[in-house]
Amino acid sequence: MARIAVVIPSYKVTAHILDVLSKIGSEVERIYVVDDKCPEQSGSFVEKRSSDSRVHVVRNAQNRGVGGATIAGYRAALRDGMDIVVKIDGDGQMDPTLVPVFVRPLVAQEADYTKGNRFFDLTDTRGMPPLRVFGNAGLSFLTKLASGYWDVFDPSNGYTAINRAALERLPLDKLAERYFFESDMLFRLGSIRAVVADVPMQAVYGSEISGLDVKKIFFPFLSASLRNLGKRLFYNYYLRDLSIASIELPVGLVLFGFGALFGAYKFVSSNLTGELTSAGTVMIAALPLLAGLNLILSFLGHDSRAVPSIPLAKRVLGQKLSGAKSGAE
Repeated sequence: MARIAVVIPSYKVTAHILDVLSKIGSEVERIYVVDDKCPEQSGSFVEKRSSDSRVHVVRNAQNRGVGGATIAGYRAALRDGMDIVVKIDGDGQMDPTLVPVFVRPLVAQEADYTKGNRFFDLTDTRGMPPLRVFGNAGLSFLTKLASGYWDVFDPSNGYTAINRAALERLPLDKLAERYFFESDMLFRLGSIRAVVADVPMQAVYGSEISGLDVKKIFFPFLSASLRNLGKRLFYNYYLRDLSIASIELPVGLVLFGFGALFGAYKFVSSNLTGELTSAGTVMIAALPLLAGLNLILSFLGHDSRAVPSIPLAKRVLGQKLSGAKSGAE
């Protein structure tokens, strides 16, 4: 039977943390409450008021954000031999009774990592602020590009579960620790070819106010996403493997860029001089533009089909069985 743990990053959540703990089911063996240098001393608060023997308080010496707190919980769970680690927030916006739903695909070895999706049922989005809905759509597209997981949505959702096979292979010391944590997690999972699955869920929006300043993080997030995209493309299409898609992307970008720039130059020049642009000149711009676009779309089609499909747990088991068979021979 799988040993299941729950990690709860805790920062200014003393008003909700005890209620969250009370709703965690008996299927969970250990609960790690990570006090992320909380000014409310949430770790001491839980130790004094919770009688649940499963609860263990982990303290960060300095505030490291939700990612840093989650990583501290991951490390504790690995040390204690946990097989599956679920991460939920302590502010009451994530339903702890859904833990079995998130764990089920991992136990069945259908996935290595599950994450919540608040947009699976459109009726669940009615209570969301419009800015959050549109912002998440843009964020999801960026994360799909950067991670290669074209079949997942709602990347900023912090309700997640991961198995030991994936957790042991992640470079925990390299993961982003703050607002970029969830998206960077997907990029790192993609680099180890882990299988990720969405779990439909509802979000509960109470009186909590998000401390996230969209204007402040937009450009850093965009920069980090583009950096991860560059790494992923290099690793998957030029370092680890070469395929027709490795040629389609650079050739497509060059042709599309030439067609777009040449066409824009001729358009501006024609407007300034008043001279009509010849059909030949139009074709010189249009043909590379269309050919480049076709190659880029072909690459994206290949990329979307390259999403990992065999969970790490099954691959590890297969390697062990193969090794045992070789040893017997």
